[in-house]
Amino acid sequence: MSSLNAILSNSITPTTNLHSPTNSKIPKVSSIHLQCARVHSSLVSEPEKKSSVVDSSSSKAGFLGSKEVIETEGNVFVRTYARVPLVLESGKGCKLYDVDGKEYLDMTAGIAVNSLGHCDPDWVKAVVEQANTLTHVSNVYYSIPQVKLAKRLIESSFADRVFFSNSGTEANEAAIKFARKYQRHLHPDEKQPPTEFISFTHSFHGRTMGSVALTSKEHYRLPFDPVMPGVTFIEYGNIEEAKKSIVARRTAAVFVEPIQGEGGIYSATKEFLQTLRNVCNDTGALLVFDEVQCGLGRTGYLWAHEVYGVTPDIMTLAKPLAGGLPIGATLTTERVAAAINFGDHGSTFAGGPLVCHAAIAVLDKIQKPGFLASVTKKGLYFKELLAQKTEGNQHVKEIRGLGLIVGIELDVPASPLVDACREAGLLILTAGNGNVVRLVPPLIISEQELEQAAEVLAKCLPVLDQTAT
Repeated sequence: MSSLNAILSNSITPTTNLHSPTNSKIPKVSSIHLQCARVHSSLVSEPEKKSSVVDSSSSKAGFLGSKEVIETEGNVFVRTYARVPLVLESGKGCKLYDVDGKEYLDMTAGIAVNSLGHCDPDWVKAVVEQANTLTHVSNVYYSIPQVKLAKRLIESSFADRVFFSNSGTEANEAAIKFARKYQRHLHPDEKQPPTEFISFTHSFHGRTMGSVALTSKEHYRLPFDPVMPGVTFIEYGNIEEAKKSIVARRTAAVFVEPIQGEGGIYSATKEFLQTLRNVCNDTGALLVFDEVQCGLGRTGYLWAHEVYGVTPDIMTLAKPLAGGLPIGATLTTERVAAAINFGDHGSTFAGGPLVCHAAIAVLDKIQKPGFLASVTKKGLYFKELLAQKTEGNQHVKEIRGLGLIVGIELDVPASPLVDACREAGLLILTAGNGNVVRLVPPLIISEQELEQAAEVLAKCLPVLDQTAT
């Protein structure tokens, strides 16, 4: 444990507009007025080749540089990831550093995971502390951090019960099983209780066999057919279609993301989610909110559904919960949990002391007074900046999102812009059909860093003209 301690220690050196899909040329952005500091003309300063942040540990692992790491990866991994040619070695706050010491501003947060940024001192302290105490015991036994975290989540949400897992897709798999078991429990005398599910266009719920069946993009599902049967996809936001498709004694549950991340940063409306709630109440179906990406403060609210005032029966969480360590959580009402018996579901690693203690440290920060309000303020400011910087650009169709989950829809593929920004020291993602720039930075990002990001994005936009031609 002392060696682990040494390694980890050394690493420390109220919404105003909800956007739904639209083709408007220039987005409407909240009119909040903030004094803007002078925008820097360049994001990346001269890299400090061997700074206190960058510990050239790649050489310790037998690698000489990026080329060798990339070549070795190609020889040893199953080819599931089309990675960008960048080998990252260390990080601090909202900055990442590659093996050559070049600095990048991180607007990806590990795909909306690192809400507290990289190597947050309190988070690292919690991890080291727990690693020196107890890391894993399985769910054969009780452990204190697991119970503490579950209690915190229940006290902070609509839920009465929690089930822990190891990822977002596992959290959704648990929700699928709980919904099926609930319907069987509710209809004990029926040979065929409700077993079907409703999902939506642009949805993403994971890659395991049940979750991928709920994911709308065919290229995720078709190579693995037959996936779980009984899933109907309807248009996201279409109220009338939802009313017709959710059917009593047939629909077990409706899975929906209050704000779609992978699908393109589409926000639901209050009317849409309230309709789903009402129809589920009328038909006996369960309403499941997938907040794996949009939950835990990213919208400026602890839970994204709080924006709409609509409460689910089940909510799934994962990405940011443990600050970068793998965890998933399925939160339910007592009514749903009453249908689940010992042995109905389980996991060896889920809810281990290490990840739960780390998650408590994350919640401590996110729930500090003023933290969520700062996310709202920075999100509005960032959208305003982006609108100013991109105004008049023929390829920018819309800027949308809530808090610090922001999308820029383009009329051309976004990948050339992603590549150009990376070369300029800015890391961003794509979403949707590859034509949406996804911006999900650490929630601790400063206004100055948001200004830098907007400046680099604007300077790189001309690359899209080459793509169009």
